[in-house]
Amino acid sequence: MTRFNSLLLTSAALLLASAASAATPDSARIVDEGMNRSQVMLTAHELMDGIGPRLTISTNMRKAEDWAIAKLTSYGLTNVHREGFDFGRGWDLVSSSVRLASPRPIQLTAIPVAWTPPTNGTLRAPVVVAPMDRPEHFAAYRGKLSGKIVLVSLPGEGSEPATAPFRRLTSEEIARDDKFQVPHFDPEEENGFLKRIDFYRQLDKFLAQEGALAIARKARRDGKLVFGEGYQHSIADAPKLPAVELAAEDYRRITRMAKMGENPVLEINSDVRYLDGDGKAYNIIADLPGTDPKAGYVMAGAHFDSWVAGDGASDNGAGSVVVMEAARILRQLGVRPKRTIRFALWSGEEQGLYGSANYVQQHLASRPATYGPGHNLLWDETIRSYPVTPLAGYGALKAYFNIDNGSGKVRGIYAEGNAAAVPMLREWLSPFAAMGATEVVAGPTTGTDHETFQAVAIPGFQFIQDPLDYESRVHHSSIDTLDHMKADDLRQASVVLAGLLLEAANSDKELPRPPLPTQPLPSDPFHYDYPEPK
Repeated sequence: MTRFNSLLLTSAALLLASAASAATPDSARIVDEGMNRSQVMLTAHELMDGIGPRLTISTNMRKAEDWAIAKLTSYGLTNVHREGFDFGRGWDLVSSSVRLASPRPIQLTAIPVAWTPPTNGTLRAPVVVAPMDRPEHFAAYRGKLSGKIVLVSLPGEGSEPATAPFRRLTSEEIARDDKFQVPHFDPEEENGFLKRIDFYRQLDKFLAQEGALAIARKARRDGKLVFGEGYQHSIADAPKLPAVELAAEDYRRITRMAKMGENPVLEINSDVRYLDGDGKAYNIIADLPGTDPKAGYVMAGAHFDSWVAGDGASDNGAGSVVVMEAARILRQLGVRPKRTIRFALWSGEEQGLYGSANYVQQHLASRPATYGPGHNLLWDETIRSYPVTPLAGYGALKAYFNIDNGSGKVRGIYAEGNAAAVPMLREWLSPFAAMGATEVVAGPTTGTDHETFQAVAIPGFQFIQDPLDYESRVHHSSIDTLDHMKADDLRQASVVLAGLLLEAANSDKELPRPPLPTQPLPSDPFHYDYPEPK
Protein backbone atom coordinates (compact mmCIF):
# COMPACT_ATOMS: atom_id res chain seq x y z
CA MET A 1 0.00 0.00 0.00
CA THR A 2 2.84 2.37 0.87
CA ARG A 3 4.54 1.63 -2.45
CA PHE A 4 1.26 2.28 -4.33
CA ASN A 5 0.87 5.66 -2.60
CA SER A 6 4.45 6.45 -3.48
CA LEU A 7 3.77 5.69 -7.13
CA LEU A 8 0.70 7.91 -7.09
CA LEU A 9 2.68 10.77 -5.57
CA THR A 10 5.45 10.31 -8.13
CA SER A 11 2.92 10.33 -11.01
CA ALA A 12 1.22 13.43 -9.64
CA ALA A 13 4.58 15.17 -9.31
CA LEU A 14 5.41 14.35 -12.94
CA LEU A 15 2.05 15.71 -14.11
CA LEU A 16 2.54 18.92 -12.15
CA ALA A 17 6.04 19.29 -13.52
CA SER A 18 4.71 18.82 -17.06
CA ALA A 19 2.00 21.43 -16.52
CA ALA A 20 4.51 23.84 -15.02
CA SER A 21 6.84 23.46 -17.98
CA ALA A 22 3.97 24.17 -20.38
CA ALA A 23 2.74 27.22 -18.46
CA THR A 24 5.22 30.08 -18.72
CA PRO A 25 5.25 32.88 -16.15
CA ASP A 26 3.60 35.12 -18.74
CA SER A 27 0.75 32.66 -19.36
CA ALA A 28 0.08 32.45 -15.60
CA ARG A 29 -0.08 36.25 -15.43
CA ILE A 30 -2.38 36.34 -18.46
CA VAL A 31 -4.76 33.89 -16.77
CA ASP A 32 -4.73 35.91 -13.57
CA GLU A 33 -5.41 39.24 -15.29
CA GLY A 34 -7.97 37.88 -17.72
CA MET A 35 -9.97 35.86 -15.21
CA ASN A 36 -9.74 37.96 -12.05
CA ARG A 37 -9.75 41.50 -13.42
CA SER A 38 -11.54 41.04 -16.72
CA GLN A 39 -13.16 44.02 -18.40
CA VAL A 40 -14.60 42.08 -21.32
CA MET A 41 -18.26 42.27 -20.24
CA LEU A 42 -17.98 45.95 -19.32
CA THR A 43 -16.55 46.59 -22.78
CA ALA A 44 -19.35 44.50 -24.28
CA HIS A 45 -21.94 46.56 -22.41
CA GLU A 46 -20.51 49.81 -23.78
CA LEU A 47 -20.53 48.48 -27.34
CA MET A 48 -23.75 46.46 -27.49
CA ASP A 49 -26.02 48.21 -24.98
CA GLY A 50 -24.50 51.67 -25.46
CA ILE A 51 -24.00 51.83 -29.25
CA GLY A 52 -25.86 48.84 -30.66
CA PRO A 53 -25.95 47.50 -34.24
CA ARG A 54 -23.14 48.52 -36.58
CA LEU A 55 -24.08 48.21 -40.22
CA THR A 56 -21.15 49.08 -42.47
CA ILE A 57 -21.23 52.86 -43.10
CA SER A 58 -24.05 53.67 -40.68
CA THR A 59 -24.26 56.37 -38.04
CA ASN A 60 -23.82 53.72 -35.35
CA MET A 61 -20.75 52.29 -37.08
CA ARG A 62 -19.13 55.73 -37.11
CA LYS A 63 -19.85 56.05 -33.37
CA ALA A 64 -18.38 52.59 -32.78
CA GLU A 65 -15.21 53.47 -34.73
CA ASP A 66 -14.65 56.56 -32.59
CA TRP A 67 -15.33 54.55 -29.44
CA ALA A 68 -12.91 51.76 -30.42
CA ILE A 69 -10.11 54.19 -31.25
CA ALA A 70 -10.54 55.94 -27.89
CA LYS A 71 -10.68 52.60 -26.05
CA LEU A 72 -7.61 51.10 -27.71
CA THR A 73 -5.69 54.33 -27.20
CA SER A 74 -6.62 54.33 -23.51
CA TYR A 75 -4.98 50.89 -23.18
CA GLY A 76 -1.68 52.42 -24.24
CA LEU A 77 -1.48 50.78 -27.66
CA THR A 78 0.35 52.57 -30.46
CA ASN A 79 -0.37 53.31 -34.12
CA VAL A 80 -4.11 53.34 -33.40
CA HIS A 81 -5.78 54.47 -36.61
CA ARG A 82 -8.47 53.97 -39.24
CA GLU A 83 -7.70 52.45 -42.61
CA GLY A 84 -10.30 53.30 -45.24
CA PHE A 85 -11.39 51.42 -48.32
CA ASP A 86 -14.05 52.09 -50.96
CA PHE A 87 -17.40 50.61 -50.09
CA GLY A 88 -20.31 52.70 -51.43
CA ARG A 89 -23.51 53.86 -49.76
CA GLY A 90 -24.32 53.86 -46.09
CA TRP A 91 -27.77 53.22 -44.62
CA ASP A 92 -29.53 53.96 -41.34
CA LEU A 93 -32.65 52.37 -39.90
CA VAL A 94 -34.35 55.13 -37.90
CA SER A 95 -37.68 53.44 -37.12
CA SER A 96 -40.23 51.15 -38.71
CA SER A 97 -43.70 49.77 -38.25
CA VAL A 98 -45.59 47.08 -40.14
CA ARG A 99 -49.25 46.55 -39.30
CA LEU A 100 -52.01 44.35 -40.62
CA ALA A 101 -54.88 46.80 -41.09
CA SER A 102 -57.51 44.38 -42.44
CA PRO A 103 -59.27 41.99 -41.93
CA ARG A 104 -58.27 42.67 -38.32
CA PRO A 105 -55.63 45.01 -36.85
CA ILE A 106 -52.39 43.29 -35.76
CA GLN A 107 -49.01 44.86 -35.04
CA LEU A 108 -46.58 42.60 -36.90
CA THR A 109 -43.00 41.64 -36.11
CA ALA A 110 -41.02 42.99 -39.04
CA ILE A 111 -37.93 44.91 -40.11
CA PRO A 112 -36.93 46.86 -43.23
CA VAL A 113 -34.48 45.04 -45.49
CA ALA A 114 -31.08 46.75 -45.35
CA TRP A 115 -30.27 49.24 -48.13
CA THR A 116 -33.86 49.39 -49.41
CA PRO A 117 -35.54 52.81 -49.78
CA PRO A 118 -38.02 54.38 -47.33
CA THR A 119 -41.79 54.46 -47.71
CA ASN A 120 -41.95 58.26 -47.23
CA GLY A 121 -44.66 57.96 -44.61
CA THR A 122 -47.19 55.18 -44.14
CA LEU A 123 -47.86 53.05 -47.21
CA ARG A 124 -51.21 51.24 -47.13
CA ALA A 125 -52.09 48.64 -49.76
CA PRO A 126 -53.57 45.16 -50.28
CA VAL A 127 -51.21 42.20 -50.56
CA VAL A 128 -50.73 39.64 -53.28
CA VAL A 129 -48.92 36.36 -52.64
CA ALA A 130 -46.52 35.83 -55.55
CA PRO A 131 -43.63 33.52 -54.60
CA MET A 132 -40.62 34.03 -56.89
CA ASP A 133 -37.04 32.86 -56.59
CA ARG A 134 -35.90 32.94 -60.23
CA PRO A 135 -36.65 35.16 -63.24
CA GLU A 136 -38.61 32.33 -64.90
CA HIS A 137 -41.34 32.91 -62.31
CA PHE A 138 -42.01 36.51 -63.36
CA ALA A 139 -44.28 35.67 -66.30
CA ALA A 140 -46.94 34.08 -64.09
CA TYR A 141 -47.57 37.37 -62.29
CA ARG A 142 -47.43 39.94 -65.08
CA GLY A 143 -50.39 42.29 -64.94
CA LYS A 144 -51.40 41.19 -61.41
CA LEU A 145 -49.18 43.26 -59.12
CA SER A 146 -50.01 46.93 -59.68
CA GLY A 147 -50.81 48.82 -56.49
CA LYS A 148 -49.96 45.80 -54.32
CA ILE A 149 -47.54 44.85 -51.58
CA VAL A 150 -46.03 41.68 -53.03
CA LEU A 151 -45.26 38.72 -50.74
CA VAL A 152 -42.43 37.00 -52.61
CA SER A 153 -41.55 34.04 -50.33
CA LEU A 154 -43.12 30.61 -50.19
CA PRO A 155 -44.98 30.48 -46.86
CA GLY A 156 -44.07 26.86 -46.08
CA GLU A 157 -45.05 25.30 -42.79
CA GLY A 158 -44.18 26.00 -39.18
CA SER A 159 -41.27 24.02 -37.81
CA GLU A 160 -40.39 22.56 -34.44
CA PRO A 161 -36.67 22.17 -33.65
CA ALA A 162 -35.52 18.58 -33.47
CA THR A 163 -32.43 19.46 -31.39
CA ALA A 164 -31.81 21.72 -28.43
CA PRO A 165 -31.02 25.27 -29.56
CA PHE A 166 -28.16 25.65 -27.05
CA ARG A 167 -25.29 23.20 -27.05
CA ARG A 168 -21.59 22.65 -26.40
CA LEU A 169 -19.29 20.66 -28.64
CA THR A 170 -18.42 17.09 -27.74
CA SER A 171 -14.97 15.65 -28.32
CA GLU A 172 -16.45 13.43 -31.02
CA GLU A 173 -17.87 16.42 -32.90
CA ILE A 174 -14.55 18.24 -32.82
CA ALA A 175 -12.69 15.11 -33.95
CA ARG A 176 -14.79 14.95 -37.14
CA ASP A 177 -12.92 18.02 -38.41
CA ASP A 178 -9.52 16.49 -37.77
CA LYS A 179 -9.03 15.25 -41.29
CA PHE A 180 -7.53 16.64 -44.46
CA GLN A 181 -10.07 17.80 -47.01
CA VAL A 182 -9.39 17.21 -50.67
CA PRO A 183 -9.39 20.59 -52.45
CA HIS A 184 -12.68 21.21 -54.20
CA PHE A 185 -13.37 23.99 -56.66
CA ASP A 186 -16.91 24.43 -57.95
CA PRO A 187 -17.47 27.68 -59.89
CA GLU A 188 -21.25 27.37 -59.54
CA GLU A 189 -20.96 27.07 -55.77
CA GLU A 190 -18.52 29.97 -55.59
CA ASN A 191 -20.86 32.22 -57.59
CA GLY A 192 -23.95 31.52 -55.49
CA PHE A 193 -23.78 34.65 -53.33
CA LEU A 194 -23.41 37.01 -56.31
CA LYS A 195 -26.16 35.21 -58.22
CA ARG A 196 -28.58 35.75 -55.35
CA ILE A 197 -27.80 39.46 -55.32
CA ASP A 198 -28.31 39.62 -59.08
CA PHE A 199 -31.72 37.95 -58.72
CA TYR A 200 -32.82 40.45 -56.06
CA ARG A 201 -31.93 43.25 -58.47
CA GLN A 202 -33.95 41.64 -61.25
CA LEU A 203 -36.90 41.05 -58.90
CA ASP A 204 -36.97 44.65 -57.72
CA LYS A 205 -36.81 45.92 -61.30
CA PHE A 206 -39.61 43.61 -62.43
CA LEU A 207 -41.92 44.51 -59.55
CA ALA A 208 -41.33 48.24 -60.03
CA GLN A 209 -42.14 47.94 -63.75
CA GLU A 210 -45.35 46.11 -62.86
CA GLY A 211 -46.45 48.94 -60.56
CA ALA A 212 -46.02 47.11 -57.23
CA LEU A 213 -45.65 49.38 -54.20
CA ALA A 214 -43.47 47.33 -51.84
CA ILE A 215 -41.94 43.90 -51.23
CA ALA A 216 -42.46 41.65 -48.22
CA ARG A 217 -40.48 38.48 -47.59
CA LYS A 218 -40.59 35.80 -44.89
CA ALA A 219 -37.90 35.50 -42.22
CA ARG A 220 -35.85 32.36 -42.74
CA ARG A 221 -36.38 30.99 -39.22
CA ASP A 222 -39.38 30.54 -36.93
CA GLY A 223 -39.65 31.96 -33.41
CA LYS A 224 -40.80 35.51 -34.30
CA LEU A 225 -37.23 36.29 -35.32
CA VAL A 226 -36.35 38.79 -38.05
CA PHE A 227 -33.00 39.41 -39.74
CA GLY A 228 -33.23 42.12 -42.40
CA GLU A 229 -30.05 41.32 -44.37
CA GLY A 230 -29.84 43.09 -47.70
CA TYR A 231 -27.24 44.01 -50.28
CA GLN A 232 -25.42 47.29 -50.69
CA HIS A 233 -25.39 49.10 -54.01
CA SER A 234 -24.46 52.29 -55.79
CA ILE A 235 -26.86 55.19 -56.31
CA ALA A 236 -27.24 54.16 -59.95
CA ASP A 237 -28.49 50.64 -59.20
CA ALA A 238 -30.46 51.44 -56.03
CA PRO A 239 -33.62 49.35 -55.53
CA LYS A 240 -36.85 51.10 -56.45
CA LEU A 241 -39.20 49.54 -53.90
CA PRO A 242 -39.27 49.53 -50.09
CA ALA A 243 -38.87 46.02 -48.72
CA VAL A 244 -39.63 44.49 -45.34
CA GLU A 245 -39.07 41.12 -43.76
CA LEU A 246 -41.92 39.65 -41.71
CA ALA A 247 -41.55 37.13 -38.92
CA ALA A 248 -42.35 33.69 -40.35
CA GLU A 249 -45.43 33.26 -38.17
CA ASP A 250 -46.86 36.64 -39.24
CA TYR A 251 -46.03 36.00 -42.89
CA ARG A 252 -47.81 32.65 -42.93
CA ARG A 253 -50.87 34.10 -41.19
CA ILE A 254 -51.21 36.74 -43.90
CA THR A 255 -50.82 34.19 -46.69
CA ARG A 256 -53.53 32.02 -45.13
CA MET A 257 -55.87 35.02 -45.06
CA ALA A 258 -55.09 35.75 -48.69
CA LYS A 259 -55.68 32.10 -49.65
CA MET A 260 -59.12 32.22 -48.01
CA GLY A 261 -60.09 35.39 -49.89
CA GLU A 262 -59.98 37.72 -46.88
CA ASN A 263 -58.02 40.39 -48.81
CA PRO A 264 -55.40 41.41 -46.24
CA VAL A 265 -54.24 45.02 -46.23
CA LEU A 266 -50.85 46.06 -44.80
CA GLU A 267 -49.58 49.38 -43.52
CA ILE A 268 -45.81 49.86 -43.77
CA ASN A 269 -43.88 52.80 -42.39
CA SER A 270 -40.18 52.35 -43.17
CA ASP A 271 -38.18 55.34 -41.94
CA VAL A 272 -34.73 54.61 -43.34
CA ARG A 273 -32.05 56.89 -44.77
CA TYR A 274 -29.19 56.55 -47.23
CA LEU A 275 -25.81 57.99 -46.27
CA ASP A 276 -24.05 59.21 -49.39
CA GLY A 277 -21.30 61.41 -47.91
CA ASP A 278 -18.18 59.45 -47.07
CA GLY A 279 -18.27 56.29 -49.20
CA LYS A 280 -15.39 54.65 -47.35
CA ALA A 281 -15.65 51.97 -44.70
CA TYR A 282 -12.88 51.81 -42.11
CA ASN A 283 -10.88 49.09 -40.41
CA ILE A 284 -9.48 49.92 -36.97
CA ILE A 285 -5.83 48.99 -36.42
CA ALA A 286 -3.71 49.12 -33.24
CA ASP A 287 -0.27 47.79 -32.30
CA LEU A 288 1.56 46.48 -29.27
CA PRO A 289 5.13 47.20 -30.47
CA GLY A 290 7.73 44.48 -30.63
CA THR A 291 11.33 44.84 -29.51
CA ASP A 292 12.82 43.55 -32.78
CA PRO A 293 11.81 45.68 -35.78
CA LYS A 294 13.10 42.98 -38.15
CA ALA A 295 11.02 40.18 -36.61
CA GLY A 296 7.74 41.16 -38.28
CA TYR A 297 4.34 40.93 -36.63
CA VAL A 298 1.51 38.62 -35.67
CA MET A 299 -2.10 39.66 -35.81
CA ALA A 300 -5.53 39.07 -34.29
CA GLY A 301 -8.78 40.27 -35.81
CA ALA A 302 -12.54 40.18 -35.62
CA HIS A 303 -15.17 41.88 -37.71
CA PHE A 304 -16.67 44.94 -36.09
CA ASP A 305 -19.69 45.41 -38.35
CA SER A 306 -23.06 43.72 -37.88
CA TRP A 307 -26.58 43.65 -39.23
CA VAL A 308 -29.27 45.83 -37.66
CA ALA A 309 -32.00 43.53 -36.31
CA GLY A 310 -30.26 43.04 -32.94
CA ASP A 311 -27.23 44.68 -31.32
CA GLY A 312 -24.60 42.68 -33.19
CA ALA A 313 -23.55 40.95 -29.96
CA SER A 314 -22.67 37.35 -30.79
CA ASP A 315 -21.94 38.33 -34.40
CA ASN A 316 -19.49 39.75 -33.96
CA GLY A 317 -19.39 42.05 -30.98
CA ALA A 318 -18.19 39.00 -29.05
CA GLY A 319 -15.11 38.52 -31.22
CA SER A 320 -14.45 42.26 -31.23
CA VAL A 321 -14.45 42.62 -27.45
CA VAL A 322 -12.32 39.47 -27.11
CA VAL A 323 -9.69 41.00 -29.41
CA MET A 324 -9.86 44.25 -27.44
CA GLU A 325 -9.64 42.46 -24.10
CA ALA A 326 -6.64 40.43 -25.28
CA ALA A 327 -4.97 43.72 -26.22
CA ARG A 328 -5.81 45.21 -22.81
CA ILE A 329 -4.47 42.17 -20.93
CA LEU A 330 -1.14 42.18 -22.74
CA ARG A 331 -0.70 45.93 -22.42
CA GLN A 332 -1.71 45.88 -18.75
CA LEU A 333 0.92 43.22 -18.03
CA GLY A 334 3.61 45.32 -19.72
CA VAL A 335 4.84 42.43 -21.87
CA ARG A 336 7.53 43.23 -24.42
CA PRO A 337 7.15 40.73 -27.27
CA LYS A 338 9.84 40.20 -29.86
CA ARG A 339 7.37 40.68 -32.72
CA THR A 340 4.77 43.42 -32.88
CA ILE A 341 1.25 42.23 -32.08
CA ARG A 342 -1.33 43.94 -34.29
CA PHE A 343 -5.04 44.06 -33.49
CA ALA A 344 -7.69 44.65 -36.17
CA LEU A 345 -11.41 45.34 -36.11
CA TRP A 346 -12.70 44.77 -39.64
CA SER A 347 -15.56 46.52 -41.39
CA GLY A 348 -17.72 45.19 -44.21
CA GLU A 349 -17.34 41.50 -43.35
CA GLU A 350 -21.07 40.86 -43.60
CA GLN A 351 -21.15 42.08 -47.19
CA GLY A 352 -18.29 39.84 -48.31
CA LEU A 353 -15.12 40.00 -46.14
CA TYR A 354 -14.41 43.49 -47.52
CA GLY A 355 -12.34 44.83 -44.61
CA SER A 356 -9.82 42.02 -44.33
CA ALA A 357 -9.73 41.54 -48.12
CA ASN A 358 -8.77 45.17 -48.60
CA TYR A 359 -6.09 44.91 -45.91
CA VAL A 360 -4.60 41.91 -47.71
CA GLN A 361 -4.85 43.59 -51.10
CA GLN A 362 -3.23 46.81 -49.82
CA HIS A 363 -0.50 45.42 -47.55
CA LEU A 364 0.25 41.79 -48.29
CA ALA A 365 -0.50 40.35 -51.72
CA SER A 366 -2.47 41.54 -54.71
CA ARG A 367 -4.62 39.75 -57.25
CA PRO A 368 -6.26 41.14 -60.39
CA ALA A 369 -9.26 42.80 -58.78
CA THR A 370 -12.97 42.83 -59.59
CA TYR A 371 -14.95 45.81 -58.33
CA GLY A 372 -18.63 46.29 -57.61
CA PRO A 373 -20.95 49.18 -56.70
CA GLY A 374 -19.11 52.15 -55.21
CA HIS A 375 -15.83 50.70 -56.54
CA ASN A 376 -15.81 48.17 -53.69
CA LEU A 377 -13.54 45.17 -54.00
CA LEU A 378 -15.61 42.07 -54.79
CA TRP A 379 -13.64 39.46 -52.89
CA ASP A 380 -15.92 36.63 -54.05
CA GLU A 381 -14.71 37.37 -57.58
CA THR A 382 -11.16 38.50 -56.83
CA ILE A 383 -10.35 35.36 -54.85
CA ARG A 384 -10.59 33.39 -58.10
CA SER A 385 -8.23 35.64 -60.07
CA TYR A 386 -4.56 34.92 -60.72
CA PRO A 387 -1.65 35.47 -60.36
CA VAL A 388 -1.14 36.19 -56.65
CA THR A 389 1.63 38.77 -56.33
CA PRO A 390 3.28 39.24 -52.90
CA LEU A 391 3.82 42.87 -51.88
CA ALA A 392 6.74 44.35 -49.96
CA GLY A 393 5.09 43.65 -46.59
CA TYR A 394 4.11 40.07 -47.37
CA GLY A 395 6.81 38.36 -45.35
CA ALA A 396 6.38 40.56 -42.29
CA LEU A 397 3.07 39.00 -41.20
CA LYS A 398 3.89 35.67 -39.53
CA ALA A 399 0.44 34.56 -38.36
CA TYR A 400 -3.16 35.78 -38.27
CA PHE A 401 -5.74 34.60 -35.70
CA ASN A 402 -9.44 35.35 -36.19
CA ILE A 403 -12.37 35.02 -33.82
CA ASP A 404 -15.88 35.07 -35.25
CA ASN A 405 -18.14 32.21 -34.16
CA GLY A 406 -20.18 33.77 -31.38
CA SER A 407 -19.40 34.03 -27.69
CA GLY A 408 -18.74 30.34 -27.03
CA LYS A 409 -15.68 29.03 -25.21
CA VAL A 410 -12.57 28.45 -27.32
CA ARG A 411 -12.02 24.71 -27.64
CA GLY A 412 -9.09 24.82 -30.04
CA ILE A 413 -8.13 25.96 -33.52
CA TYR A 414 -8.55 24.90 -37.14
CA ALA A 415 -5.17 24.22 -38.79
CA GLU A 416 -6.68 24.87 -42.23
CA GLY A 417 -4.89 21.94 -43.84
CA ASN A 418 -1.49 23.30 -42.77
CA ALA A 419 -0.23 20.03 -41.28
CA ALA A 420 3.24 21.42 -40.60
CA ALA A 421 1.74 24.07 -38.30
CA VAL A 422 -0.09 21.59 -36.06
CA PRO A 423 2.77 20.83 -33.59
CA MET A 424 3.47 24.53 -32.99
CA LEU A 425 -0.20 25.37 -32.52
CA ARG A 426 -0.56 22.51 -30.04
CA GLU A 427 2.46 23.75 -28.11
CA TRP A 428 1.17 27.32 -27.99
CA LEU A 429 -2.26 26.17 -26.77
CA SER A 430 -0.89 23.79 -24.14
CA PRO A 431 -0.80 26.25 -21.21
CA PHE A 432 -4.58 26.63 -21.54
CA ALA A 433 -5.54 22.97 -21.78
CA ALA A 434 -7.08 23.01 -18.30
CA MET A 435 -9.36 25.82 -19.50
CA GLY A 436 -10.73 23.61 -22.30
CA ALA A 437 -8.64 24.91 -25.22
CA THR A 438 -6.97 21.69 -26.32
CA GLU A 439 -7.83 20.75 -29.89
CA VAL A 440 -5.95 21.45 -33.12
CA VAL A 441 -7.83 19.91 -36.04
CA ALA A 442 -6.46 19.50 -39.55
CA GLY A 443 -9.60 20.60 -41.40
CA PRO A 444 -10.66 24.06 -42.51
CA THR A 445 -13.57 26.28 -41.64
CA THR A 446 -15.13 28.95 -43.81
CA GLY A 447 -17.04 32.21 -43.70
CA THR A 448 -14.68 34.32 -41.59
CA ASP A 449 -11.90 36.83 -42.24
CA HIS A 450 -9.09 34.29 -41.86
CA GLU A 451 -9.99 33.11 -45.37
CA THR A 452 -8.60 36.25 -47.00
CA PHE A 453 -5.19 35.57 -45.43
CA GLN A 454 -5.29 31.87 -46.21
CA ALA A 455 -6.10 32.71 -49.82
CA VAL A 456 -2.65 34.29 -50.24
CA ALA A 457 -0.78 31.57 -48.29
CA ILE A 458 -0.37 33.49 -45.04
CA PRO A 459 -0.96 31.25 -41.98
CA GLY A 460 -4.44 32.38 -40.98
CA PHE A 461 -6.58 30.56 -38.44
CA GLN A 462 -10.05 30.59 -36.92
CA PHE A 463 -10.81 29.24 -33.45
CA ILE A 464 -13.05 26.27 -32.66
CA GLN A 465 -15.79 27.56 -30.34
CA ASP A 466 -18.76 26.06 -28.57
CA PRO A 467 -21.77 26.95 -30.74
CA LEU A 468 -24.17 27.77 -27.87
CA ASP A 469 -27.29 29.14 -29.65
CA TYR A 470 -25.34 31.05 -32.30
CA GLU A 471 -26.53 29.31 -35.47
CA SER A 472 -29.82 28.02 -34.05
CA ARG A 473 -31.39 31.41 -33.27
CA VAL A 474 -28.96 34.29 -32.58
CA HIS A 475 -26.89 34.70 -35.75
CA HIS A 476 -27.95 37.96 -37.53
CA SER A 477 -31.30 37.90 -35.72
CA SER A 478 -33.35 40.32 -33.66
CA ILE A 479 -32.28 38.57 -30.44
CA ASP A 480 -28.54 39.02 -31.06
CA THR A 481 -28.11 41.02 -27.85
CA LEU A 482 -25.75 40.93 -24.89
CA ASP A 483 -28.07 38.51 -23.09
CA HIS A 484 -26.70 35.72 -25.31
CA MET A 485 -23.05 36.49 -24.53
CA LYS A 486 -21.59 34.22 -21.85
CA ALA A 487 -19.19 36.01 -19.49
CA ASP A 488 -17.17 32.94 -18.44
CA ASP A 489 -16.68 31.90 -22.06
CA LEU A 490 -15.61 35.39 -23.14
CA ARG A 491 -13.08 35.66 -20.33
CA GLN A 492 -11.63 32.30 -21.32
CA ALA A 493 -11.50 33.25 -25.01
CA SER A 494 -9.71 36.51 -24.21
CA VAL A 495 -7.10 34.69 -22.12
CA VAL A 496 -6.48 32.03 -24.78
CA LEU A 497 -6.17 34.63 -27.54
CA ALA A 498 -3.78 36.79 -25.51
CA GLY A 499 -1.65 33.77 -24.62
CA LEU A 500 -1.53 32.42 -28.17
CA LEU A 501 -0.58 35.83 -29.56
CA LEU A 502 2.25 36.22 -27.07
CA GLU A 503 3.56 32.73 -27.84
CA ALA A 504 3.49 33.46 -31.57
CA ALA A 505 5.13 36.85 -31.06
CA ASN A 506 7.99 35.45 -28.99
CA SER A 507 8.59 32.11 -30.71
CA ASP A 508 12.00 31.48 -32.22
CA LYS A 509 10.20 29.51 -34.93
CA GLU A 510 7.79 30.83 -37.53
CA LEU A 511 4.64 29.02 -38.58
CA PRO A 512 5.26 27.29 -41.92
CA ARG A 513 3.55 28.84 -44.92
CA PRO A 514 1.78 26.85 -47.59
CA PRO A 515 2.79 27.51 -51.22
CA LEU A 516 1.35 30.53 -53.00
CA PRO A 517 -1.89 29.47 -54.68
CA THR A 518 -2.06 29.02 -58.43
CA GLN A 519 -5.00 28.51 -60.76
CA PRO A 520 -6.79 25.34 -59.55
CA LEU A 521 -7.81 22.57 -61.90
CA PRO A 522 -11.47 21.51 -61.99
CA SER A 523 -12.27 19.01 -59.25
CA ASP A 524 -13.18 16.52 -61.97
CA PRO A 525 -11.16 17.18 -65.17
CA PHE A 526 -13.31 14.67 -67.08
CA HIS A 527 -16.61 16.35 -66.28
CA TYR A 528 -18.66 17.73 -69.19
CA ASP A 529 -21.06 20.65 -68.80
CA TYR A 530 -23.05 22.96 -71.03
CA PRO A 531 -20.98 25.82 -72.49
CA GLU A 532 -21.35 29.27 -70.95
CA PRO A 533 -23.72 31.48 -73.00
CA LYS A 534 -21.97 34.31 -74.85
